[in-house]
Amino acid sequence: MAEYLIRLEALELVMGLGIHPEERAAPQRVLVTVEMRCAYPAPVEDRIDAVVDYDFLRESIRKLVAERHFDLQEALCDEIAALALRDPRVTEARVRSLKPDFYPDARVGCEVVRGRG
Repeated sequence: MAEYLIRLEALELVMGLGIHPEERAAPQRVLVTVEMRCAYPAPVEDRIDAVVDYDFLRESIRKLVAERHFDLQEALCDEIAALALRDPRVTEARVRSLKPDFYPDARVGCEVVRGRG
């Protein structure tokens, strides 16, 4: 088995996230990055079913954020990590969220790392 690191970087979402009244009043832009540590036989076969399909993850994240408002970035990152870990070939998921527009002078984010066991 070999280890591969797959990234879905800076997925731009417009979603409900936050506890402040202005965050509850309107969706805001959020950037999400997911890194999945995957274990595959090496060399990997040149077929999509031989690897983790990041299209599934992207679509699942979009569906998740369309269905609800999240109060906390930590909760959002945990939910996304759980989505990534549904595939048994994913041994670890690192999820970062970033609210680039909330403060005029800073960006605020969160990162979680979840593994099996």
